[in-house]
This record gives sequence, structure tokens and C-alpha cells, in this order.
Amino acid sequence: MTQSLLLEILDNEEPNAPHTKDMIQLEKTQHIQKNQSIIYEYLLDSVKRKHPDEVVQEFKNIFIYSGGIRYSKALIAISELMLGNDELEFRNTLKRSCYILINNWYATRQYQGIHALIKIFIEYKIGEKTGSPTLDRLPKWIVNFIKSKDYQELNLFVAKYNVSSHWTNRFTSYLLVPQYVDLNNPVEQRSAAKIFSQQLKEQFKFELAMYTARSQSAVANNHRIKNPTGLGDEVLPLVKAIVLRRGAFSYTNLAHIFVKQNQNINYKDFKKNLIKYLIFDVGNENFAKALSKNMAGKLERIYENYDEESLDNSLIYRTCNRVIEYLIKNNKKEPSELFILLLTQGHALNLVVVLVKLVLICKNVRAHLEACLAVAIQYYEKYPEDECEWLINFLEILNVTLAIYTEDVEYNLVQMPNTNAAGNNSCLALDRYRIFSQLKEDKKAENYEYWSEKITGSSW
Repeated sequence: MTQSLLLEILDNEEPNAPHTKDMIQLEKTQHIQKNQSIIYEYLLDSVKRKHPDEVVQEFKNIFIYSGGIRYSKALIAISELMLGNDELEFRNTLKRSCYILINNWYATRQYQGIHALIKIFIEYKIGEKTGSPTLDRLPKWIVNFIKSKDYQELNLFVAKYNVSSHWTNRFTSYLLVPQYVDLNNPVEQRSAAKIFSQQLKEQFKFELAMYTARSQSAVANNHRIKNPTGLGDEVLPLVKAIVLRRGAFSYTNLAHIFVKQNQNINYKDFKKNLIKYLIFDVGNENFAKALSKNMAGKLERIYENYDEESLDNSLIYRTCNRVIEYLIKNNKKEPSELFILLLTQGHALNLVVVLVKLVLICKNVRAHLEACLAVAIQYYEKYPEDECEWLINFLEILNVTLAIYTEDVEYNLVQMPNTNAAGNNSCLALDRYRIFSQLKEDKKAENYEYWSEKITGSSW
């Protein structure tokens, strides 16, 4: 049964025949899915066998020009979708097709294909009307796609290469997270977003390690060393201050101790202990009081039905997620008042410490943390950079701290001899130390290929 015949039957159907309508709707849905599968299979076959330039041209033929393609089944399939006059299904098809190509190009490192694909939409212009109601729908639908959230998400995959770089582009790894945690997105989109987000984190991790090592050497006097952060010269003292916190009171050890001490308690006691753990030794009494005051009551009320139950990993995970939400965003998908208050009062590092502590006791909450931060970034993206310095500073510090505490690079400080810097608590005292970084032993083998490619022959 053709799509046009289905539409004709549906239009002429008696209003008191729901069973027939259900059958026709089912057949219509199956017909759409069949056409979508034809297009997906065609593009998947093309991207595996052909050069990206050829694939991009074929993509244009299907979705932009809707003609000139030699593979007649794909042309018929897209024509049938347009004939059905269902813009949402067309957009879903277009979106998933984009991510099928992106996924495969990422896997084969043919990144030029991704740029060429997105360039199609950047340069898109509506042509003359064809006189065909069906074909004239296409330009309107393409323009609507370009104006949509779907296209904004797609554009993140080349955001860091944009000439007119917006301040939010520095935090693309966070902005991608909502795409891969949203189960309603196509599996190809979720996969591509996760891969690219991780790739950006790997790049930052590598560049931070190289910068901290080389900027202290003689090489820095003759060559400009790229600083991957927006912190300028402050990044080295920050890294040293974080790494200096070793021994029994390192955040990693505190997390291990906390987890061990809370293994055999009920949920109510865990919530009380969690507050104490988060504010322990944060370095600012006013911050600790403000956090305790704001969080204690909220924690006491969440999941009250489980208060007398034994603590398990699921409760830890869900509780840490709720704490992250309280600290960062409200129910309206806007930054929370507490988040704004703490950062605008200069507590960026203290808040970072609290968030990292949560990640260290439950590493699975990191994705939720980054998704919440994406909400804050998106909320402020309409503001110029100079009005968002408090937020940007916090994000930069968080990036550095997470790289040191949760990634597979080990940072060490070595005290240099014959230094005259004095004062154990002064900034000058940090000048006595040099930073050295290396892959952790248990990660060297699995990361060899990535790091070898990045280093390209130079010594770590």
C-alpha cells in the first residue's frame, strides 16, 4: 500500500471506525520506518566504502536537492517521506542520518567529512520554488531544522573550530553530555556525543600535562607553550596547590575513608555524614556554614522512605545526583540561587572541591554533574564573556581539578634545591616546586596509541 493511498483512505474514513484508523496508522508508521531504513542503510553502506566528499555529495542529493541520485530506492524513500507531509519524521530522519555519518567518520578519523557535512547547513540558501507542493516543503523543513535545537546540538561537533569562537566553545565537552544521557536521542547521536566529549577531555588532559611540564623548562623561554585553560599564569600555582594536598588528607584518601566508614549504616545516618564529609576541610568557614545551612534540610527530606534502610550503591548514586542538582540548578532548568551566590562571592575553588568529593565517592555521577553544568552554560551563553567571568573561572578550575583527580595522568611535585622562596603558606612557597606528570602505570598500555599520536615523536 503506497503512502498516497494510505492518506486517501485515512481522509475518507468514517469517524466511527477507530479500529480501521488504528490499522491504517500502524501501516503508515511501518511505511515511514521502512523508508527511513532504506535511507539509513544506503548512507551506512556509502560511508563505509566511499570518500567523505562523495558521501557528502550523496547526502546533498538525498536531503537538499532530492534528486540526481543514482540509487533509486533512496530517492523514492525520501520522496515518500515528503509526500507524507510529516515534518517531524523528516527531521528525525535527517538528524539520525547526520549522526550515522559522524559516527563512522569519527571511527575512521576522517574529521573533514564532519566539517563538510555541517558546512552544508551553514551555507544553505533557499532556491526558487519548483511549483510542486511536495518538493517545496523541503526548503522550508531544512530552514526549520537549521533554526532548531537539533541543529545547535549538531553544530557542537565543530564548535571549537569556529573562527568567531564564543566563550562557551571552551566547554563543549560539557555541552555534549545532555545529548548522550538523553535516551530519546538516536543511538548514533548519543554515541557520537559521548565519543567527542571524551575526545575533548583527552585533549585537554594531554595539553594540561604538556603545558605544566614544558612551561617550567628552558623550552618555554624560546617557544610559546599552549595553555589549554583560560586561567593564564594562575594555572601553575593552582596545579601545585592541588597536587600538594597529598597523604592522609588528600581528597582521594578522604573519599576512600568515607566510603569505608559508611558501608554498614542506614540511609538516614549516611545523609548526615555526607554533609560533614563535604564541608570537611574546605578551607573557608563562611562557605562551610552556608553550604551546611542550605543542604542539611534538603538532604534530610529526600528519599525519607528509605531512612531506616541499609545503604546501597543505588541510594548513594541518587543522593549524590540530588546534591549536585541543589548546588547547580533548580527545577526550572536554570542555575540555582545557591550556585550563583557561592560563585559571585568568590567560592569557586571551594565549590569545585565539594563537587569533586562527590565524584570521588561515586564516579558514575560525573555525567550528571556535567549535564547540570551544561544547563548553566546554556543559560548564560547569551551573555558576553566579560559578564560571565565568575562562571568561566569556576569551570576552568573544575576542568583542572577533575583532570588531576579523576583522569589517568599522575602529577607529582619535586622540591627544587637552592630556592630562596620562603613562607610555607605563601604563593612564593610554591615556586620551590616543579611539576612532573606521567601516565599512571595501570593505564599506560591502554592509552599508548592515543598518547603516541599526540606526542608525535616528542618526549613526554
